[in-house]
Amino acid sequence: MKKALSNEKKVLTTIAILSIVVPVAVAILMILPESARLNIDSSVVESLPFFHAVLNGSTFLLLVIGGFFIKKKMIFQHRMVMGSAFILSAVFLISYVIAKLSNDPVPYGGEGFMRPLYYFILISHIILSVPVLPLAMLSIYRAYVNEIDKHKKLVKFTYPIWLYVAATGVLVYLFMAPYYA
Repeated sequence: MKKALSNEKKVLTTIAILSIVVPVAVAILMILPESARLNIDSSVVESLPFFHAVLNGSTFLLLVIGGFFIKKKMIFQHRMVMGSAFILSAVFLISYVIAKLSNDPVPYGGEGFMRPLYYFILISHIILSVPVLPLAMLSIYRAYVNEIDKHKKLVKFTYPIWLYVAATGVLVYLFMAPYYA
């Protein structure tokens, strides 16, 4: 019992640390001066926004499929699909960091009603992306240790937020696609 509590404390501490470090690191990358950027082959860097949209779109589809599986009580399939969604999100995060370390920011050039719509989607996407990491990790952990009641309570918040972030990630790309080099 003591070991289980010790392990849980380690897991929760790790989740808390990652939940703080990752958003802070991404925020710092947003204001990184050009002189601190990595020099990566431009053909690789130019394809990253599309790659990110594919990852976000795939994550969205996996989340929807995972929701379907759990409603049908297909627990094994649900776990596999949700684990895959988390892995794709992790790949996205790593790739996003690489993109921010190597790309200059691209300004949105849209006008009219599209401009406030884009910024609403972008800002809500950014704000809601912050709690997705700790919520997803904690939800996965609760399922892993078979604390299904706690898992279900968390997922009531995690699932819709994660779906929204994945979907709006694709929308942000679609808004920005005309302005990428």
